[in-house]
Amino acid sequence: MKPGAKNLITDIAGLKVGNASDAGLKSGATVLLADKPFTAAVHVMGGAPGTRETDLLAPDKMVQEVDALVLSGGSAFGLDAASGVADGLLTLGRGFQLGPVRVPIVPGAILFDLLNGGDKDWAENPYKALGRLALENAGADFPLGTVGAGTGATTMDLKGGLGSASLVLDNGLTVGALVAANPLGSVVQNGQRNFWAAPYEMEAEFGGFGQTAQFDPGFEPDPFAELAASANANTTIAIVATDAALTQAQATRLATAAHDGMARAIVPSHTPYDGDLVFAAATGEKQMTNPMVDPLLLGHAASLCLARAIARAIWHASTAAADSKPTWRSLYGKS
Repeated sequence: MKPGAKNLITDIAGLKVGNASDAGLKSGATVLLADKPFTAAVHVMGGAPGTRETDLLAPDKMVQEVDALVLSGGSAFGLDAASGVADGLLTLGRGFQLGPVRVPIVPGAILFDLLNGGDKDWAENPYKALGRLALENAGADFPLGTVGAGTGATTMDLKGGLGSASLVLDNGLTVGALVAANPLGSVVQNGQRNFWAAPYEMEAEFGGFGQTAQFDPGFEPDPFAELAASANANTTIAIVATDAALTQAQATRLATAAHDGMARAIVPSHTPYDGDLVFAAATGEKQMTNPMVDPLLLGHAASLCLARAIARAIWHASTAAADSKPTWRSLYGKS
């Protein structure tokens, strides 16, 4: 396996990602869409999720494909970003056909970024407009870090962000991940520059620093207890995707396996205060050649991509006015 040409989820042919950010709000929205409807699934492991239209992603539901997936900041307010995306898709003639009517199917998930120092005193919910703008900005190339749904994201001790990574498998299939990393937990080892995801890094994509000499998965108890006691919600929300042809049941298994990558990159992950969630998307452009082995490889690759994408999100985060947390670069960029 090796990273794709862009090392982005859009290394999967036909996928596009769009971002919209509001610097004053310290929040934003991100959309993933394809040239045509695609199979999608979801798996939730966090204790405080916020979602839209995820029930229909179960394998036994009538609608088997979606038009887009949305990640957004804003807690429950951010669910409206998917409405903006749906409006925009309708003008493009996209949506589930019901007689003369089209209904864009746009599941979404949100993270909590309401206490990050941004101006949240709005008169009208801004997320619908952000979702529409993210759709208009969609393309194969997109920046990482302080952008889109990761604009106001934070971790236990650092600023969070938007990350992505990809892998091309030896069997010819491609897997990618897109994540808004906003966990209660930490992405670096014991308050040092080394990422928890270091064992899975490829081509020094987040510094190449490896693990600390004294590897310890524990915490300083007092700072963590203080954070946990004051936490309202955090949440890391992600999408893993492939060009393989998958059923919704197989896509659900892909999303489930990808959570391993979250646990490798964030310590602790899936806490009661996080709504950790992974969507899976399959464009169906390539058939699996070994139905017994390929699903295993896809799940493994998805977990690797997600771990790397989380570290890349924090690695690329940039400083902005009134930040509540320092960036990785401001603390460790010169060390």
